[in-house]
Amino acid sequence: MAEQSIHKQIEAWIKKRGRGSILFPQDFYSIGSTEAVKKILLRLEKKGMLTRLAFGIYLYPKQSKLLGNITPSLEEIAKAIAKRDKARIVPTGSYALNALGLSTQVPLNAVYLTDGAARRVKIGKRTILFKKSSPKNLAAVGPISGLAIQALKAIGEGRVSTEEEQKLLQLLKKENQEALKQDIALAPEWIKVIMKKLMTSAQ
Repeated sequence: MAEQSIHKQIEAWIKKRGRGSILFPQDFYSIGSTEAVKKILLRLEKKGMLTRLAFGIYLYPKQSKLLGNITPSLEEIAKAIAKRDKARIVPTGSYALNALGLSTQVPLNAVYLTDGAARRVKIGKRTILFKKSSPKNLAAVGPISGLAIQALKAIGEGRVSTEEEQKLLQLLKKENQEALKQDIALAPEWIKVIMKKLMTSAQ
């Protein structure tokens, strides 16, 4: 297939996906060879249609009159990488605390547990770190309770304040109760005690 035809197909596919889409060279391997795809993506970057977020990661940016091109959050980028790799990810540490509103500090770097490949992805001055973990640490089914477990681990045993417990209680009330019971069973013993106490006080 002529390179010009591949170029048109890739450009049309990107426009169809819409602005704000995070793209990878692998998305286009059904259209053209690895070499042709990489060359065309580089050309589209030079043309200003795409922004390169990191090696092998491109963005078809949303645009704002005030801010110019808008870069997605580290979470959006991490989820796109996980989807590409068919891997599960769970945010940890300060990123989990921030996601739950237990910390107002926006961490410069995001750390995720994953059952995919361990890697470090540099996005400008920020970093996404994927740490290989055991399936048990990724088995949480509730989006809120899974984050709560990681947030409690980040705070540490014996260091959870009454205010933090109250915030967690309000959040866990919104979680599917079956998912919550299942996730409590997977948690370390000291976290089980806290989460069971929160469940009891929610009833």
